[in-house]
Formats: sequence, structure tokens, C-alpha cells
Amino acid sequence: MKITRLGIYSLALGAFALAITGCGGKKDESAEAPAPAANAPAGKTVDPATAGEVMGTVKLDGAPPKMKAISIAAEPACAKTRTTPLTSEEVVTGDGGSLANVVVYIKSGLEGYSFPAPSAPVKFTQEGCQYHPHVAGMMVAQNVDVINSDQTTHNIHPIPMENREWNESQPPGAAPIEKSFAREEVAIPVKCNVHPWMKAYMAVLPNPYFQVTDKDGKFDLKNLPPGTYTIVAWHELYKTDPQTITIGAKESKTVTFTFKATASGD
Repeated sequence: MKITRLGIYSLALGAFALAITGCGGKKDESAEAPAPAANAPAGKTVDPATAGEVMGTVKLDGAPPKMKAISIAAEPACAKTRTTPLTSEEVVTGDGGSLANVVVYIKSGLEGYSFPAPSAPVKFTQEGCQYHPHVAGMMVAQNVDVINSDQTTHNIHPIPMENREWNESQPPGAAPIEKSFAREEVAIPVKCNVHPWMKAYMAVLPNPYFQVTDKDGKFDLKNLPPGTYTIVAWHELYKTDPQTITIGAKESKTVTFTFKATASGD
């Protein structure tokens, strides 16, 4: 068979393209997780007749650091709406050293179970040039609706390590920005490029067994199947405190997490 010069060139080009396609490259961290196959087997479901409960409190041992006052005079639209001064929210405590803004969640022990994402979105609001809540919890693939309640333009910029980064502006009166995250990540820092004092976190979990504590430091993880679990408390300054717990059928257990109050959280 006679091979022309053009044919040789085409074969060489095809081989080069095949080599490029077959080479292993750096993982594209911005890509969304693939959707499960339509015929993938369903995971186990929780039997309410045997499910138990883990409840407890998160505390701070020692005097909390003093939070800094934040001037928002540079944004009059927000300054005139506030009735109290704005302070940073890294450490928010209540009576008896109870600690707020802590994500308490089941890290391991639920392998083999299936938990679909809730259809209702999580609300994440900008009001008074401040994010509400300061720490938001959601499941993988659950929508989060970002709302601008201020009469000024905001910019929402999550900075994940495991999920797709996005950065969008939202003028006053705009429709909510609807987003979701494809992978577990505790927790994703969120900032506003327009107002640098605005900071928050989004915790993305693969199961529904999580809560973010309020100033009472309480959490209650209900309808948990019998088993042995790693339960973790995460705080933006004091990082993580894991514990192992075993619950039997219809059993309730109480857990206390205690973080040491230090200036740096170390």
C-alpha cells in the first residue's frame, strides 16, 4: 500500500493526540464530582426503630480572647442600619464558657449508608455588612441560597480546597445566588472582596448528622443508627477535637467537647 506524505503527517498527528490524551495530568480540582450511575446500588437506610442519639455541649476552658471592634464607616449603607457595633466573630461564648459557631459532625462510621441531599436550600444572608450565619452547615449537593439584604453591592467569594471556587457580585435587590458543593469539606472560608471585614465559613458534609452550635454550645444528633463513630467538633480558631463513641439500639449518649482558650488557638 502506498503511503503519501500527507498520510504520514496525519498518522503522526493522530499518534501525538493519542499520547496527549493518555498522559496522566494534574487532577482538575474545579471539576464537579461525577453523578452516580443510574444503576448504582442504593446504600443502607436508617431503621428508626433502632436509631439512637448523641447530644452534648461544646465549651471553652479559660477566658475567651477579646474580639476586635470593626469599623464599617466606609460603607454608610450598612453603618446606618446597625444598632450595635460590629465585632469579629471568631470566638462567641455564652454562660459557663459554652462555645458557639462550632460544627459538630459524624466523620466516620456511616460507610455503606445512603443520604440524599435535602431539597430545601440553606439560607446564607448578607445583612448589615455581615454574613448570617457566621458558620453555615450543609450537605454535599444541597443548594445554598445567598441573599443580599443590604442596599449595597456585595461580593461572595468562597475559597475551598476540595471544591470549585467561585466569586460573584450581588447588587441590592438581586435574586438569590444558588450554589452547591460536590465534595465534603470542613470548612470553606468565605470572604467579600468589597468589604474585607466580612468573613464566614461553609461546612459541607456527606451525611445529615451535624449541627452548628449557638451561644449555648448545644448539639443533638438524632436518628443515628447503632454503631461506632468518630464525632468531630470543628472551630475556626481552635480547629478540631475528635472523639470515638459507640451507641447501641435506641441508646442516647452525651458528649462534651472542650477547647483550651489560647490567643492563637494552638
